[in-house]
Amino acid sequence: MKKKLSIVDIANALNVSKTTISFILNGRAQEKRISGDLVKKVMEYVAEVGYKANSLAKSLRTGKSNTIGLMVEDISNPFFASIARLIEDRAYKNGYKIIYCSTDNDTQKTRDLISMFRERHVDGYIIAPPEGIEEDIESLINDGMPVVLFDRHLPNVATDFIEVDNLFSTYNATRHLIDQGFRNIALVTFASQQTQMLDRVRGYQDAITSKGLKAIIKEIAFHQDEELIMNPLRDFMKGNPDLDAILFGTNHIGTCGLKVMKELDKKAPTDLAIISFDDYDVFKLHSPPITAIAQPVEEIADYVINVLLDKLNDRSASLRSRSVILRTDLKIRSSSLKSSV
Repeated sequence: MKKKLSIVDIANALNVSKTTISFILNGRAQEKRISGDLVKKVMEYVAEVGYKANSLAKSLRTGKSNTIGLMVEDISNPFFASIARLIEDRAYKNGYKIIYCSTDNDTQKTRDLISMFRERHVDGYIIAPPEGIEEDIESLINDGMPVVLFDRHLPNVATDFIEVDNLFSTYNATRHLIDQGFRNIALVTFASQQTQMLDRVRGYQDAITSKGLKAIIKEIAFHQDEELIMNPLRDFMKGNPDLDAILFGTNHIGTCGLKVMKELDKKAPTDLAIISFDDYDVFKLHSPPITAIAQPVEEIADYVINVLLDKLNDRSASLRSRSVILRTDLKIRSSSLKSSV
């Protein structure tokens, strides 16, 4: 295996001090009044031998790796994928690269990923946290690491977070179904104690009770395997033939619900009116198009990266915790309109 070249190797080959080599490679030649000829000689040699700087060693020297750790629930989910892409673009324009990964809402996996990011000396963290990760987040904050949470927050952890008004979003969507004349309205969602999911349940319940209707809530365990979501969904729809509308708590469970409806030959809105949290292209292209609660993806990404950059550029900003709550937009389409029946 070919030995990786070091600064010392370059210094010995060119008979120049390693300090001088270091200054040149770190862009400080002019500051240190190193001659242009020597800079040219070093850079030509570096190109010739294919020298690559050890980024870990550099981060240990400078205290900065110019990388940010981004941890989301599932990077393949269209909502998180869109957020990650926008954050990556904005971070790159500001001199940072993103390392991102999926937690699968698994607390131990998240701990392992945080440890990995620590070893890589990332400069800051953007996290959509699972349950039970409070101590690990607090440990990062106590060590002076900038942390921004998004999509949900940890009530007992004082740090910045950006999320949408989940309670109003589901309240508004449920009231839309009620105003359309639907009365047996179910909320189908993932079983979770995360803040965003609790608020979505509360919003639905508030709208239902305000009209004296019966709340019908089906909670399903989160799985990557769609079949493990579709099985209980199938049983629920078969066991509740009087349902006339369903609000799905996430786009993942919403797409599974549409697949089950197709299997059972149920059509929207004739058999079941449908609304899903999180809008994306599949809902727009579905026949009929699916009403969805659209989150302001670009606005979320802007706030997340800007808040983190503020903390990275001004450590005193870490002392001030900011909470940003953004509005959603109910995209009303044929799947929830009684007039479409």
